[in-house]
Amino acid sequence: MFRTIIFKIILGIYFVLWAPILLVVLPSRKMTLRAIVADARGVLKLARIICGIKYCIFYPPTEENGVPVQPNDNIRTDGKAIIASKHMSIMEVAILVTNIQNPFFIVKRELFWIPIYGWSFWRMGLQPVNRTRGATNMKKLSASVAARIMNGQTLIIFPEGTRVKPGQKIQLKRGLLFLAEQLKLPITPVGVDTGLYWPKRGKMKPGTAKIYFEDILPSTATLADVHAAINKHSA
Repeated sequence: MFRTIIFKIILGIYFVLWAPILLVVLPSRKMTLRAIVADARGVLKLARIICGIKYCIFYPPTEENGVPVQPNDNIRTDGKAIIASKHMSIMEVAILVTNIQNPFFIVKRELFWIPIYGWSFWRMGLQPVNRTRGATNMKKLSASVAARIMNGQTLIIFPEGTRVKPGQKIQLKRGLLFLAEQLKLPITPVGVDTGLYWPKRGKMKPGTAKIYFEDILPSTATLADVHAAINKHSA
């Protein structure tokens, strides 16, 4: 627990030190994205140095034996597919941001109210939704997401809608399927076991967290298909 406390203290200081840099590059979307990615890399490095938490990414096999270490025809991380990931920890957010080209997330708009960091999230192209008004206008959201994808960005969604504990399986939100169908984009499921090492609450544990990119699903996939895929290798 001592290392967890030290990590959180140092992480807080780290974020404060990064704030002026984010403020300086804020006028440029491209530079803001680069700064956020660099910030995320630093977070992962701190987790490795202080808590002994590493990570490894696995992609779908192209042969019967072995798992390749590079993307292949069974995986799309170029914006021409929606990345649908299981969500256990802030760790997979940092991992996906640093390994997916030009990423963006759909987030609650209140996140943008955070001084400097919230402004940077807006500048890098995150898509806000207003949950306080009830159901989201999915057609309007779809149009906004389509514009970002046409601009070369890659959508990452956490279809569970919240962080879950290892072994916990909850019903997925239908918004993912609506966007996939409307935008005619396949879905790349991602499984994780990050919650074993960097949980939502409690002690962080040393080890190697694993990120699993599963076989791509068509835009007509069902919630059951996506649920099964993101939980196939997850903890």
